Amino acid sequence: MAFKSLKEFIYVLEKNNELIRIKNKINPELEITEITDRVSKSLNQNKALLFENTGTDFPVVTNLFGSYKRVCLALGVNNLDDIGKDIKLLFTKIAEPKTNIIDKLKLLPALKEMSSWMPRVKRTKGKCQEIINLNPDINKIPVLKCWPEDGGKFITLPMVITKDPVTKIRNVGMYRMQIFDKNLTAMHWHLHKVGARHYNEYKKLGKKMPVSVAIGGNPVNTYAATAPLPDNIDEFMLSGFLQKNKVELVKCITNDIEVPADADFIIEGYVDTSEELIFEGPFGDHTGFYSLADWYPKFNITCITHKKDAIYPATIVGIPPQEDAWIGKATERIFLSPIKLSMLPEITNINLPFAGVAHNISIISINKQFSGHAIKVANSLWGAGQMMFNKITIITDKNINIDDYKLLAKTFTENVIPSEDITFSKGPMDVLDHSSDKFAYGGKMCIDLTIKTKQERILKNYNFLNPEININKLKQTFTEISDINADLIKNKISILIISIKKDIKFKIDIFINKLYEEQNIKKIKAIIIVDDIVDITDLFQTTWIVSGNIDAGRDCKILKNQNLSTIFIDGTRKTKQNDNFERNWPNIVVSDDDTITKIDKIWNKLPFNKFIESPSKKYKKLVLSKGADVK
Repeated sequence: MAFKSLKEFIYVLEKNNELIRIKNKINPELEITEITDRVSKSLNQNKALLFENTGTDFPVVTNLFGSYKRVCLALGVNNLDDIGKDIKLLFTKIAEPKTNIIDKLKLLPALKEMSSWMPRVKRTKGKCQEIINLNPDINKIPVLKCWPEDGGKFITLPMVITKDPVTKIRNVGMYRMQIFDKNLTAMHWHLHKVGARHYNEYKKLGKKMPVSVAIGGNPVNTYAATAPLPDNIDEFMLSGFLQKNKVELVKCITNDIEVPADADFIIEGYVDTSEELIFEGPFGDHTGFYSLADWYPKFNITCITHKKDAIYPATIVGIPPQEDAWIGKATERIFLSPIKLSMLPEITNINLPFAGVAHNISIISINKQFSGHAIKVANSLWGAGQMMFNKITIITDKNINIDDYKLLAKTFTENVIPSEDITFSKGPMDVLDHSSDKFAYGGKMCIDLTIKTKQERILKNYNFLNPEININKLKQTFTEISDINADLIKNKISILIISIKKDIKFKIDIFINKLYEEQNIKKIKAIIIVDDIVDITDLFQTTWIVSGNIDAGRDCKILKNQNLSTIFIDGTRKTKQNDNFERNWPNIVVSDDDTITKIDKIWNKLPFNKFIESPSKKYKKLVLSKGADVK
């Protein structure tokens, strides 16, 4: 379905009982985030939210893509896998051999259909330009301050449009923008992103870089800006394919960038590559941790245009799951087919768990055909686009349901010898990763759950050895142990979780080596270690914390004893005194007590069926100090 506007999409959501209108006056600073966080994590009241009274001329809408159903409604499908089927069908039509003129003629309808998806530039002005302000003030838009330690207000759902200065090929990316003045923001494009490459090209040429930012409009355009497309592929072409209708563009007022005619807001301007950078951040990020302040280019605003009835869309990110998890789920399903068709046909399914916040964990099932096949797939994925950021890659056979985490844990227990079936590598890391010793570079790990061939297996395989874990004895022997979760062991899954208190003298290697000497510990295949503040009975929380806190090469240690081996995974916070860790460690993202209390008091006046407690209360004990980083 091709939506003509954001307002039309909101109407569709409301018609499908997927939107709640909030008429109460709600402050865009912290309050909208707190309400959205509660709703987005609710099992029964998770809806898109339209805040109609923001103290400005414009309403705010949040959580637009925050469920499987709403993502499907946005993309015009009943099932996200249907898009992959369309991609496969189109690829097959184009790529299959054409032996005669009749076969070639049969291709013409497909080519004509493709041409109808290409973006088109209109000569007239668009609805996004109904109001033109050449003396722009970004503060008139209800941009949110999301979290208490954020450096300021951030635009969180922008389509940032740039062009390669040489090829003139367009890129549409989504990079947060912190507001510093009425006509100045930062442009937070990471070093691996196309926007950053364009910036560097302009810098080499000594030129100012024209940039325009579209906000709102057709939700498919917004999704396309998040998609991990190869460099030099126009995101508006993907949007055209997804909605089976071309994106109509109009030329900006003060630069030569073309923008979607149906957008709610257009922010025009430039980045002067000769200007000094600006210190941007901190920002409560989708990892659930603050991304700390750093230096980024300045974006100078020359003009703001908007619709007469513009609505400002924003996304809230933080401790998962949030709206970005569902956007990531769409990407997972849509890009499975291109990966299979162009690179790895042996892949049968992909799952990016919400606890892994997109880059930390990927689970892959394959049609295994030879020894080392899983490692071949892992290495290929680590070299493919944004999959290069993945830290933990888990690969299993095609008959395993990779959405069933208990089954995966049992498969690990049955098929894995840690000393043989876990492989380590190094490579690029996401800029937001806080765990690695070096910025944006660190360790990776592949866990091969597949059934092994004779060539792959050196030692005799063993599965569950039914170890008895004497929790009280372990706590008495190791005073640094706070708690032990042996529930998985009781369910014949060979994984033990331990929480510890790290004092000044604590050294993880000494602890692990001594623990391995204890009776029955050698029978356990994986032991996960976290700080005592982590709720180890909550497997989602534990998985999220561990996958965020580890550099696989540094924090995963395999110990062997004859035929047995155990992997120890250190998911604790790293410090200078205990771990010789030099970088600043970020805090967890939660609301402040004043905001929580304020929303609690007004909740019965809001249009919700039941009270929803603040998710931040659950995570308060994970916050170790005031500020965005741990002091």
